[in-house]
Amino acid sequence: MSRIGKKNILVPKEIEIQINKQEITVKGPKGELKQTISPLIEIFQEEQQIIIHKKNASRQAQQLFGLSRTLINNLIVGVSEGFSKKLEISGVGYRSQMEGNDLILNMGYSHPVRIIPPHGISISVNKNTTIIISGINKENVGQIAANIRNVRPPEPYKGKGIRYENEIVKRKVGKAGRGK
Repeated sequence: MSRIGKKNILVPKEIEIQINKQEITVKGPKGELKQTISPLIEIFQEEQQIIIHKKNASRQAQQLFGLSRTLINNLIVGVSEGFSKKLEISGVGYRSQMEGNDLILNMGYSHPVRIIPPHGISISVNKNTTIIISGINKENVGQIAANIRNVRPPEPYKGKGIRYENEIVKRKVGKAGRGK
């Protein structure tokens, strides 16, 4: 049984919500987002909260119950506060910089890697080694952060590469010297 799906979603006063059958539109101070919810889930709005129910007791409806609640909650949090991810670069000679809206990564390859953020995503760089990705859509922010991390994921021997802010890289012991 989904414990997350049972919780009602509280809507702040500055947020405006429109429900049209299975499509929910959320407008707030940071922008507007839309999400289509599965037909197995019913959405109701009562005053300053949103309530979701399963239309039937099928396994698929149960699986989508908590997911739907989380997706709607992410829309509300996104248009009111926004989301951000922080990446850290470690390694000698590895650095990043902004060129207009584009992110330029120098990660030890023969060429710099250019990352162009999609509409609604902003990228900023602090001290050449910290990258901050922010936007109102949680899915897009996470995907761009994952794409940037995949340019040079942290390696297990020295820990060099791009990692999330609090990511712990499990280190391995290198080769043992030959005893002569």
